[in-house]
Amino acid sequence: MKIIRYTANDGDAPRFGILQDDTVFEAEGELFDGFTVGAEVGPVDGVTLLAPIEPGKVMAIGLNYVDHVTELDKTRELPTSPVVFMKPQSAIIGPDAAIELVNPENPTHYEAELVVVIGKTATNVAEADAFDYILGYTAGNDVSDRTVQHGGGQWIRGKGFDTYLPLGPVIETDLDISDIRVQSRLNGEARQSESTKSLIFSIPFLISFLTNGMTLNPGDVIMTGTPHGVGPMKEGDVIEVEVEGVGILRNPVKNRASA
Repeated sequence: MKIIRYTANDGDAPRFGILQDDTVFEAEGELFDGFTVGAEVGPVDGVTLLAPIEPGKVMAIGLNYVDHVTELDKTRELPTSPVVFMKPQSAIIGPDAAIELVNPENPTHYEAELVVVIGKTATNVAEADAFDYILGYTAGNDVSDRTVQHGGGQWIRGKGFDTYLPLGPVIETDLDISDIRVQSRLNGEARQSESTKSLIFSIPFLISFLTNGMTLNPGDVIMTGTPHGVGPMKEGDVIEVEVEGVGILRNPVKNRASA
């Protein structure tokens, strides 16, 4: 099932829907108890897609693909445990919304990622049980101002500016993520492409690791890391993140001052 969050008209409150091919249907029921397909709304190009979830927490994993570990620092060693940081909810935007560069003079990179959406309260989850706690998957772009990120001891500010977390276009609830491709394209040209087989720390391991003493709530998300091939964006660019089985997350790029 492909779950979307959308508005049908300007001023409408956001609502959840179910996308079948290119048609939107009303979602009946509760998100974490299981939606069923309701009345037809209309074609997907007749609604405005929003980020498919508003998470309470965004947990992000850095350096989780082998080739990405050394692409920006050749001396960096592979992590022996997950590199964890957080991004604020205020950074989230949806499909087709503009990424607004706060510091256009700084190298600000796209990072295509598979994103896990938690489906039920998770505390001290065993790795073998981890998939029971997943609602589904979406695509994300961990936009990163490298100058700010590397200018301090923590990454959150350089990765946490408003609009620096596009999510979408859907939450796919039925997906085998053992070998799917995570890609990015800048102005239509391929930049990243890697299989989830290359993750250093698997998704079940990450869920177990994060919930060891920390509760993840329904709707929280885990960004699972980006493949090699990251690079800078500038005003006028269009960045696409594609996760196989999920779809394409497309966002234009502007400078904050001229947005």
